Amino acid sequence: MERSPIPVGHFADIGDGLHIHYHEAGPADADEALILLHGSGAGASGYSNFKGNYPAFAAAGHRVIVPDLLGYGLSSKPEVAQFDLDFFVKGVKGLVDALGLKKVTLLGNSLGGAIALGYALASPDEVKALVLMAPGGIEELPAYFAMPGIVAMFDVYKKGLTGADAIREVMRLQLFDASLLSEQTIAERAPIAAIQTQAARSPMNIPNLTGRLHELRCPVFGFWGVNDQFTPPGGAAKLLAHCPEARIVMLNRCGHWVQVEHRGLFNRQCLDFLANG
Repeated sequence: MERSPIPVGHFADIGDGLHIHYHEAGPADADEALILLHGSGAGASGYSNFKGNYPAFAAAGHRVIVPDLLGYGLSSKPEVAQFDLDFFVKGVKGLVDALGLKKVTLLGNSLGGAIALGYALASPDEVKALVLMAPGGIEELPAYFAMPGIVAMFDVYKKGLTGADAIREVMRLQLFDASLLSEQTIAERAPIAAIQTQAARSPMNIPNLTGRLHELRCPVFGFWGVNDQFTPPGGAAKLLAHCPEARIVMLNRCGHWVQVEHRGLFNRQCLDFLANG
């Protein structure tokens, strides 16, 4: 990858020879921050997921950190047999500590939502609030593997698709309106997908956290698209039933990427939650 397909931001050393790449906006000296955690998939990165959202949060006065998870984007890609929740949570914890943050609000989409939940359960004193968009970690693994979008993720290689064609085949299912999938996003993701390790192309070990949701001590705000093809929309009812302080917005004509399909609504409602709880 001679030229980076996404803008190059900053790199944080998190120990063990690993670094996290991240973008940052807003007041750099604040010891609280909003951290945006992207989902999985070939070529995923924080910038690709949230480029239409984080500037609005920064403009409202928030310090915003948009990392690439370990194994994704421009962050380190260690050779491990399988990604699991602890692997990702430790990576985010390393970033929080490297930046000297005292309190964080975690905003997570899909895999990023599962990581946000896992982090809040592991380090409850550090987490001010959660914003979850169709998070993983709410079902047993077979329920996810039966979803059309997940099936497509593991089927593209069987079809012989690679590069931009493979990315397009899967990501058209991310959105209710596939015309919103831009060629810019494809161009951002395809080169990064080519340098990911096998673990990023394989099933991950993400446990069902439903039985622990009652332990959450922070407010939870969430979004779920009725037409989601990657995470079962019934997970919204589980969040409401088990989280002590939870509000969920259900959106029709919306797939897995509410922050893209309903950008204005998403940004406004997140900012209202951040301001008023």
